[in-house]
Amino acid sequence: MKKIIALALIFGLFSCQKKEEKPKEEKCAPGTEKKLEMYQMSEMAALMEQMYVDNQRVKENIKKGEPIGKFPEHYMKIYSAKFTDETDNDSFFKEKADEYIAAQRLLYADTDSKNATKNFNAAVDACITCHESKCGGPIQRIKKLYIKE
Repeated sequence: MKKIIALALIFGLFSCQKKEEKPKEEKCAPGTEKKLEMYQMSEMAALMEQMYVDNQRVKENIKKGEPIGKFPEHYMKIYSAKFTDETDNDSFFKEKADEYIAAQRLLYADTDSKNATKNFNAAVDACITCHESKCGGPIQRIKKLYIKE
């Protein structure tokens, strides 16, 4: 009886061990290999990424009480940069682009450091109001730019 119990335990232990399965290698028929395509960021997406980086720098300068420099003229490419989807370049976008540029120009023109946080946050607001209607994905990321007073 002891031998039967011992054998049952041994079989039980071996049957519970996890077997290592090798992943199956998928093969394509000759001549049907998929070509990898690199994501190509549109001019507008690249510009907005640059604006985000610029605004992170400005935020840090404002928090440290340091000068923010001059208005970045490359922001004016907002009117000519190519979109991923050209239908997004409509009258709504153009209106919001005007508001964004105006907010940025005010931020750089107003040299009173007391207004810097307010002007900076207004520029962030301009980004968000556009993104609420267009390409909402980056809103949470944009909100991280706000300077808490």
